[in-house]
Formats: sequence, C-alpha cells, structure tokens
Amino acid sequence: MGLRQGHDEADLEAAILRQLEAFILELGRGFAFVERQKRMVIDGDDFYLDLLFYHRRLRRLVAIELKLGRFKAAHKGQMELYLKWLDKHERQPGEEAPIGLILCAESSREQVELLQMHKDGITVAEYWTELPPKAELEQKLHAALLEARERLARRGVLLGELDDE
Repeated sequence: MGLRQGHDEADLEAAILRQLEAFILELGRGFAFVERQKRMVIDGDDFYLDLLFYHRRLRRLVAIELKLGRFKAAHKGQMELYLKWLDKHERQPGEEAPIGLILCAESSREQVELLQMHKDGITVAEYWTELPPKAELEQKLHAALLEARERLARRGVLLGELDDE
C-alpha cells in the first residue's frame, strides 16, 4: 500500500481509501461505500468506526475496523458495541443485522476460535502492507484454504451449499 515505516491507523485508512475501488472489488461484488470514521455517540462519548459499507445482495451494513497490531479479545467487544449501535440507529426496514470485519496486522487464531466470533457476525482477517515472496504467499493461501475447509467440515456445512448462494 506504499505505507512508510511506523505508520498509524490513520495512514492505513488513508491508504485503503486511496485504493478503495480495488479494495471493494477484493471484498466482492455488491459493496457500496457508506462512510469513513462513522461517528456514534453512546452515553455522551464519541466512538468512530473506521469504515462502513453496505452490501446490496446481503442487504446489510458491513462495519470494518482497522487495527495495527495483533488481534486482541477487546477488539471483539468494541465491534459488538458498534454493531449493536448500527442495528439500533442505522438499520433500515428490510435489512439484515449488520456484520463486522476486523482487519489486523496479525490474527490470533486461538483467541478468535475461542471467542466464537462468527456467531456474533464478526470476522477477523489479516492485512499485509507488502506481499511476501510468491512461495510464502502460495503456502499461506493453501493453508488458509485447508483451514477453511476443515472449519466448514466441523460445522457440517457442505461446499456445494456455498456455491448456491
């Protein structure tokens, strides 16, 4: 993303916004940008969600939080608060409940699994500020694919069911 050493969350957000079109295309079709730094006032305190999208096919808001470091369990609570606020104040009739994506420099697989974040409509993903060597990238993608298949198998979800969506 062309970020300098020692970048902060604002630098990361600006880099993502500069490449917003490509970023949305990576997320998939149907995403529409809603707002950057969505302000939410809760008990008189200001909270700011980094990015807010709407997904047309899913008919729901998609909240995205950017984190510089490794995933922490506290990030889940923050995202839950944002999702509940969005559900109460922004959700329109006919829309599904909002979902959240936490983008971290490094995931904490065991914490994410133990917190069962998928049950709360929250996903955690890693971002890279530069691509690793091709062989390492291929290995990580292959490992991620195997892990996803195993997770689906544990949940009893058939891959064919996903293709129908």
